[in-house]
Amino acid sequence: MATASVAFKSREDRRKQKELDEARKAGLVPAEVDENGKEINPHIAKYLLSPPFYAKSEKPSLKHQKNWKTKPVSTKAYYDRGAKTYQAEKYRKGACQNCGAMTHDMKTCIERPRKVGAKYTNKNIAPDEKIESLEFDYDGKRDRWNGYDPSSYRHVRDLYEAKENARENYLKEQQLKKLEDNDATSDGEEEDLRVDESKQVDFAKVKKRVRTTDGGSTGTVRNLRIREDTAKYLLNLDVNSAYYDPKSRSMREDPLPDANPNEKFCLGDNQYRNSGQALEFKQLNMYSCEAFGKGQDIHMQAAPSQAELCYKRVKVTKEKLNNQIKDTIMAKYGNAAAKDDIPMELLLGQSERQVEYDRVGRRIIKSG
Repeated sequence: MATASVAFKSREDRRKQKELDEARKAGLVPAEVDENGKEINPHIAKYLLSPPFYAKSEKPSLKHQKNWKTKPVSTKAYYDRGAKTYQAEKYRKGACQNCGAMTHDMKTCIERPRKVGAKYTNKNIAPDEKIESLEFDYDGKRDRWNGYDPSSYRHVRDLYEAKENARENYLKEQQLKKLEDNDATSDGEEEDLRVDESKQVDFAKVKKRVRTTDGGSTGTVRNLRIREDTAKYLLNLDVNSAYYDPKSRSMREDPLPDANPNEKFCLGDNQYRNSGQALEFKQLNMYSCEAFGKGQDIHMQAAPSQAELCYKRVKVTKEKLNNQIKDTIMAKYGNAAAKDDIPMELLLGQSERQVEYDRVGRRIIKSG
């Protein structure tokens, strides 16, 4: 049986419906309301709003689009490992032929295969396992530690602690034996029994491994400071002072701009980035990028030594070229700085030379 949504419509009705949809999309007409009184977004596709023929709905709605499946109950409980429910005294029909339990068959039996099964001996019948059916949600199914008992690892920890204690006691005994032997071999003279620090055995010493393959911390340590020095953000507690980024531990501006430069401890990260070797490295990196863009086989990260050597050669060549240009200009125009007496024409900007031009634009020089 066809519903009203798929009933036959004339051309005039379809035109009116189309105009109504356009007005709803433009916001000129209120949105359509479903069975529950909720507004329907006019921009939703029509095939999503139209219910199927088997849905008992006369109006467009999104009720048929909802998930009708029941969600599993999330629980923190887990299967009771190794729990037994009932132990029979005789073999039962349909039980495992090997051990006699009713909860599994002979193919899935995890006991050692008996020479003569429990079906024929009626002895040592294994108890039935506890079978549970638990439903987990999305996170519960993927929780790798669900059902883990931390106390099951206690015996491993106790074993390692016992080994470590025995090792420490053994090393202490060996150290005491060495000291007693040194006392016995001495001829009554006082001997320094202090143990050398380089050879001293450090009991219960914990070493932190940094950036190693055998564990420990693998992160890089950056922007460390001496603990006696004052932190950057404590130099100036004014709210409107230089901004401090706690994540990168950087303060780009000078926290004390009005203080004496000779007494400043921190000038800001921008000052350090634009001076010293940082500026040279920036120029080297800029040169390598420009050279690579012009077709040269130079890469700062792949071959830094090659890039630095090429940059030094270019600097030397550029300096020689500048000196040649300077010598050429000085040979042609002279060096005014090297002369002792400077002409009055250059000092005062005046001379008695008269310059005239004709109608064509040619210059005529006349001396007065």
